[in-house]
Amino acid sequence: MRYAIAAGLALLLSATTAGAYTAEELVAKNLEAHGGIDKIHALKSLRLEGKLIFGGAFELQATSLYKAPDKLRRDATLQGLTQVQAWDGKEGWQIQPFGGRKDPERLSEDDARSLADGADMVNALVDWKAAGSSIEYLGTEDVDGTEAHKLKLTRKNGDVTYYFLDPDYFLEIRALDSQRLRGVLTESETDFGDYEQVDGVYLPFSLSFGPKGSTQKAKMVVEKATANAPIDDSQFAFPATAAK
Repeated sequence: MRYAIAAGLALLLSATTAGAYTAEELVAKNLEAHGGIDKIHALKSLRLEGKLIFGGAFELQATSLYKAPDKLRRDATLQGLTQVQAWDGKEGWQIQPFGGRKDPERLSEDDARSLADGADMVNALVDWKAAGSSIEYLGTEDVDGTEAHKLKLTRKNGDVTYYFLDPDYFLEIRALDSQRLRGVLTESETDFGDYEQVDGVYLPFSLSFGPKGSTQKAKMVVEKATANAPIDDSQFAFPATAAK
């Protein structure tokens, strides 16, 4: 009987805790934890430099460029070859020299969606209403021993991101992206850590990412972050020489 009562109290406590916040309250706490919406909106461009580590076996020099509201470019260099993936706000393109393709190639709409979804400098919870997204609070879920608050963000294009927020600091510790590409459901997972302040905004300097449930995740370690330095739009545009 005592065990049944204890179990019932535990379930009640869990339900009470999960119901203590609304989705919008958790979004507000997350954005405040990042530095506040004013500081976030003041972030107009971002340059992240560091290393990309695959399986602990080899490292690439990596640079990510962001420009508000929705531009993204990622470069990764190894032995003089540079892979590029970019989103200019309307279309995506890439250069894949490690696959023997050294010329720029436009990406299909499906192939570019992960770039478009990842073009937020902080996260997609910023201005989610204006973006046409919806938010739902799904209670708490264990993330490597932490009972994290779980938010479901559904974008206007149907893509879904689940954000897992630390219960004490309300920063995201994991994101799970779910997309249906060519009729097939794909899920990728990113773990965030080592938050540091950049122009008043807290950003993760350690990101581990890969397919959901994978034990072999790649890791991005940020070594330098520069905010609000001029970045020309040409950095994100499909190269003019290739377009001819």
